[in-house]
Formats: sequence, structure tokens, C-alpha cells
Amino acid sequence: MSLLGIDVGTSGCKAAVIGNDGTVLASSAVSYSPIVMGSQVELSPAVVWNSAKRAIANAAVPGIIAISVASLGETVIPLDKGGNALADAILYSDPRGTEETVFLEGQLSFDKIVSVTGLAPNPMYSAGKILWLKRNRPEIYQKTWKFLLFADYILFRLGAEPHTDYTLAARTMAFDIFQKRWSSEILYAAGIDGGKFTEPVCSGTVVGKISQSVAAELGLPADTLLVAGGHDQACAALGTGVLEAGTAADTAGTTECVTMVCNPAAAREMAPDNYACAPHVVEGKYVTYAFNLSCGSLLAWYAEQYGKLFETETDAQRRDIYEVLLSYSEGEPSDVFVLPHFSGSGTPSVNNQARGAIAGLSLNTTPKVILKGLLDGLNYEILFNIEKLEQYQIKADCFRVAGGLAKSEAFLRLKADVLGKPVTAMPSSEAGILGAAMLAGTAAGTYPSLEAAAEALLQTGKTFAPDMGKHALYAERFRKYKRLYGAALSAKESGMP
Repeated sequence: MSLLGIDVGTSGCKAAVIGNDGTVLASSAVSYSPIVMGSQVELSPAVVWNSAKRAIANAAVPGIIAISVASLGETVIPLDKGGNALADAILYSDPRGTEETVFLEGQLSFDKIVSVTGLAPNPMYSAGKILWLKRNRPEIYQKTWKFLLFADYILFRLGAEPHTDYTLAARTMAFDIFQKRWSSEILYAAGIDGGKFTEPVCSGTVVGKISQSVAAELGLPADTLLVAGGHDQACAALGTGVLEAGTAADTAGTTECVTMVCNPAAAREMAPDNYACAPHVVEGKYVTYAFNLSCGSLLAWYAEQYGKLFETETDAQRRDIYEVLLSYSEGEPSDVFVLPHFSGSGTPSVNNQARGAIAGLSLNTTPKVILKGLLDGLNYEILFNIEKLEQYQIKADCFRVAGGLAKSEAFLRLKADVLGKPVTAMPSSEAGILGAAMLAGTAAGTYPSLEAAAEALLQTGKTFAPDMGKHALYAERFRKYKRLYGAALSAKESGMP
């Protein structure tokens, strides 16, 4: 018997079959691209569904008993009564919904929205997008039977009953995270018909069985269970073993997100710093997210600009360019500071208009010195968030790192030295898929609890203890980094480009 986990993101879909001992029996990934039209960014439900089918079919092996899905949040798909997508889905990064979010905040107040949803009002969330749709595409809004988020949508197309799990519902800014129901106050203020939302359920709930036609098409057993999944970061936290406070999940890929278990009583206090409070996929627990929007993508930018300078190393050592670049994590802290806001800033400022900065340049500065500053800066950005969260009594004694950058021991040593905390590499780079598999396995009865599933499926790699001597050096540089962060934020607020 085995479990199928699926992870749906903005640029691709991955599927993996997980054995009862955590072994990956088969996997497949299919890439796609968002639709970009100026500042507008959308994702085609048809493209995502067809990509998911290809990934599932390519990974399918005999013995799969249950499927669950992790996905990006915020982005909703309007479906008609026939279950057909009426339009492409507006991504969280699209500015549409900005005026509508301001309107909602004016109707309800910042504090009211936070006290219900655990979210600081922001146009990234679904409520503003749906209200924009109602105002600007009324024909689509009127025809909408249900709004589904992507994990819900994939399960629905596989044969599940329409539903939304708590962790994804919490990314809409229309869900009461404490009562675990859609907020009538917010929906009334927005003028959104609550009947257009699906039933919210706990992650790990069985929501149906695969349809016979889809099972035949994809080569899956006809009795395969479909299990409610969750927000990709919450699933990744489960997939790295973060079920309780004290350990942090750090997914370091294109973006970087640190997920930590938190006390929901802190929701109002930390909302001004844009830290969300949301249900965990682990029932009864809550998490918060700290994120940097430019992580692996910033390394990709550097590789594109300066990669040719490293051709000798890549050829001689037979390593790819990213492995070579990450090897420069070693060495003394850089005197060049890179503010990694190349795609806007993540928490705590969350500003899509923010821009990156490189400071401390001199005539002696080389591209390799800038590279070390970039690698340092990625970790300073996380430390900046960790310090902020500690103000709200949200702390971690160790970090479990998954994602593409977790494959680099040099980068993990740097992270440990900068954070001053032990850092553990997770062998599986697909923590979200593993978390989804844990939910599927527990729902199917393979494991009596998520704790038991984690014990059976979770594998950890090498742990890197911090060099506290180096940490002191990074701490000194970090004080300068915080001044750069503050100066950049002040400049943006004053209207400077």
C-alpha cells in the first residue's frame, strides 16, 4: 500500500508516491507558467488540472490507497454549476483587489478583520479579488456556483465533494479561524454571497473517492480515497515534523518561508507586522508564516548575470552553476550588504513595490564578494523575521530546512551560523508532498495519528550546529543590515523609487 501526495504551485505541479516507510516509490513534475498581462497575473485552471493529471499518471504505481493535495493559497477559481472554470484565477501577486481591500477595511476596521481572520488586510487575499470580480466582471460573479482554491479544485476534479480545508480557507480573509466557519460579518460587508463558498473541513478529512472515469484515465485504483489537504506551507511544516512549538520549518526554494506553531492569542498583536495566524493541518494547532519573496529566484538572477564567470569551476568540478554559487556560502561575512527585495518585500513589511539594494560597494568589490553578500542577505532576512517573532513569544530552538537550497551543506552551515541555531537538512526536498501523504495515510487508517505518520515517514539528514564565533561576526554585520532595511523602508514610504 502507498500514498499519493500532490503539490500545486504557481509554476508547476508535482506528484510523488510515498511508501509506508517514507520511501519515494515514484515521482513526476510538470511545469507551467502564469499568464502575465502587464501587472495582472493569472493561472489557468485547465492548464493546472491537465498538468496535475500528467504528473499523477506519470507517477502512478499499483497499490495507491489515498490521495491528498497541498497547494498555493489565496487564489480562487470561479466554477459554474457544471464544475467548469468560468475564468482564469487571479494570483495573489496581482494588484487587483487593492481598492476593494481598502473598502473592506473601512467597512469593518483593521482590528475587526484581524480578530476574525488572523490576517492583516492585504489585497493578496481572496476576499478583495472576489469583490473586484463582482464589481468588474459581474457576469462571471453571477454565474459562479462555487469558489475553490487550487488543492480543493484538484480534489474536486478527481471526484471529491466540493470543500475547502481550514488552512486554505484561512487565506481568503473571509474565514473565522477561531469558529472554523465563513465569517458572515465579512461576507456581508463585502456583499459576497456566502453560498458561493464550499463547506470548510479539517485537513485530513475524507472528502470522497476517485471517480471511476478519472481512475481509469490515470491508472489509479477505483477505490482510492480522496483526503482534504492544505496550504502548501502548512503541509510542508507537517512534512518536516513541525507539529508542536519549538521547531521551525524552513522551505528554501524560489521563495523562502519559515513556518512556526504559534498561540492564536498573539494574532492581534503580531498582525501589524503582517504575520498571519492560521489553522495548522494538525487539528487544534495554529501556525504563522514568515517569508522572503526572493530566495532561489535571486540566486537565479545572479546566475543569469554573472554565471559565465564561474564556467571554469562548473566545467572542472562537474557541478551545476547553483551548486558552485552556493559553495560561496563558506568564508567570512561579506562587507557588501544585499537587501533581497528584488520581488518586493516579504514579512514584516510585505510591500510589492519594495526594491532590492546592494550597499557597501567599492572599487575593490568583485562579483564574488557581491555573491557572498547575497547569500548572507538571504539569511539576514530570515533572522530579521525570527527576531520579530520572538517579540510575540514565537520561538524555535532548531530549524528543519527543505527545498532546493537544503541540498547545499555550505548554505546550511551559513544559515546555522547566521541564525545561531542548529539547522537540519531534510532529505526530501518536497516537504509539502510528504505532508499531504501523511494526511492521506492517517485518513486511510494506515497510521493512527499524524504523530505516528510523522514517526513512520519522516527522515532527517545532517544537523549543522552553529559556530558561535562566526555567529558573533554575523551578528555584528546583522546590526548594519537592519539599518539598511529600515533606510530602504523609509525611502519607499517617502515616495523614493
